[in-house]
Amino acid sequence: MAKAYDIPANHLIVRLAEQLKKDKKIEQPSWAAFVKTGSHVEKIPQNKDWWYIRCASLVRKVYMRGPVGVSDLKSAYGGRKRIGYYLDHHKDGGGAIIRRALQQLESSGYIVKKSNGRIISNEGMKKVDRLATEVYKDIAGSRPGLQRYA
Repeated sequence: MAKAYDIPANHLIVRLAEQLKKDKKIEQPSWAAFVKTGSHVEKIPQNKDWWYIRCASLVRKVYMRGPVGVSDLKSAYGGRKRIGYYLDHHKDGGGAIIRRALQQLESSGYIVKKSNGRIISNEGMKKVDRLATEVYKDIAGSRPGLQRYA
C-alpha cells in the first residue's frame, strides 16, 4: 500500500481536490471569488476550483507535517513581495482562507484539532492512503520502470 510520501504531490492534490468537490461539507465561500490568496499576490486565482485545490493541499500538508498551526501554514503558503527597488520580503499567505478551509476539513472529518495544532484524523489518513495507492497504481501503469513496485 502506497502512502502520500511515495507519490508526487501534484498528482495526489488534483485527485483529492476532485473528491473534495464531490463532498457536500466542503463548499467554496461566497467571498472566495473576489479574494487574493495573500498580500504578496497581485491577482485573484484564475482557476475556478482553487478552493478545493487549497483544501486538498492543506490535507496533504497536515498529513506530512504532523501537528501544524495556522501561523505555520500562513508562512508555508506565503511568498515574496517586491517592494520598490529594494530587496524582496517574505509575506505570509491569507489567514482567513486557511482558517476557513481547516474548519471545513474538521467538520468533514479529515482533520482533528489538538492542543498543539491540527493533525490528520484516522478517517482522513485512510482516505489519503487509499487515494495515494490508486494514484501510485495509475502512475506505475504509465511508467514501465515503476511496475515492479506496484
